[in-house]
Amino acid sequence: MMRSRFERQLNELHEDMIDMGALCEAAIGEAVRVLFAADREAARQVVYGDRDIDRKEHEIEGLCLRLLLQQQPVARDLRHISAALKMITDMERIGDQAADIAEITQHFRLPQNPASERHISKMADAVKAMVTESIDAFVREDEPLARKVLASDDEVDRLFFKLRSDIIEMISQNPAGGEEAVDLLMVAKYLERIGDHAENIAEWALFTITGERPDDGSAAAPGTEKGNV
Repeated sequence: MMRSRFERQLNELHEDMIDMGALCEAAIGEAVRVLFAADREAARQVVYGDRDIDRKEHEIEGLCLRLLLQQQPVARDLRHISAALKMITDMERIGDQAADIAEITQHFRLPQNPASERHISKMADAVKAMVTESIDAFVREDEPLARKVLASDDEVDRLFFKLRSDIIEMISQNPAGGEEAVDLLMVAKYLERIGDHAENIAEWALFTITGERPDDGSAAAPGTEKGNV
């Protein structure tokens, strides 16, 4: 009876994690959409919406504590719950960084540059997929999918460096537009950090599945996460 109750609560935890991930994915997509549309009112809604992600984080924290205190989790269960607690911290930061992108939209108008917009859109699509897949890997205990997320971060980094080069070229051609170009670089940096947080989530998914922290040099071990700024 106790185990079956635990399993029900664990399923509830999985559903909440998926819901929080969906909120993060939506925030990223909307933040980039309003950026290109220069829609300041919609940008304010993205910033305000970060509260929903914060509330979901607190709900999941409470559920995890109940699982720890009211049940008798075995070692594998403890890994699962402790990983979830780490993952929601990264998801909360993803929400913060989507809000940061929206705040740029509220105060500045970004330079119109089709190539840069393409790179930003590709970065946004890539990190949204990383967030979704890292949480799916955790819920489904899918090791190959978690490792796919880790590999995906290389593409995000490649796009960031390409965009940075484009921005340097933009500034050299139009020094008067330097402030706006720097804002565009900040947007790219926030997206890169979101990718780092998604990578952290995938690492914790791997820890849940294998009981081991990635230590082969392909990713930072949980506890030494990137992007915690």
